[in-house]
Amino acid sequence: QVQDLGTIYPLETLWLINNSSQLLGYVTAKKGDYQIPPKEGFVLTHFLTVADVKQSADFYHRIFGGKIVRQGEPTIIEIANSWVILNVGGGPTDDKPSVTLRTPHNPSEVSSFMNIRVADIQSCYDEWRKKGAEFLTEPKDHPSEIRAYIRDPDGHLIEVGQSKIA
Repeated sequence: QVQDLGTIYPLETLWLINNSSQLLGYVTAKKGDYQIPPKEGFVLTHFLTVADVKQSADFYHRIFGGKIVRQGEPTIIEIANSWVILNVGGGPTDDKPSVTLRTPHNPSEVSSFMNIRVADIQSCYDEWRKKGAEFLTEPKDHPSEIRAYIRDPDGHLIEVGQSKIA
């Protein structure tokens, strides 16, 4: 059962706030049954802190065919059945008073990564490499999936996987 989150906070508008808590405006986007802002319930997006918003937006557009819904800071990109929000880092704000946003600083340590599930990993591997994606390795066969990893321009890790189990 989906809880009506509209009673907790308004979901009629996706407010775009910069790192100084200034209102930049809002955006509406729709993909299939998913929409930003949601008419009910919620949608899950992925926020990435990046050093260069334009460079990162180009990467997600060029490699994955993402549609840029909003340019600037932040930039919102619709990819498949989700959205990626890209913005520069920054210091604490009134709603995250002890948190600083920054790009990954050690590529050998990761606490989170994007996971893209594909129907044919070899086709995606070949196509995305031609478009400039740099994979850490070729796809590797594991018991339940075949997978490989990409890094975006800021070092964010992206898993590309094909399930072997139906």
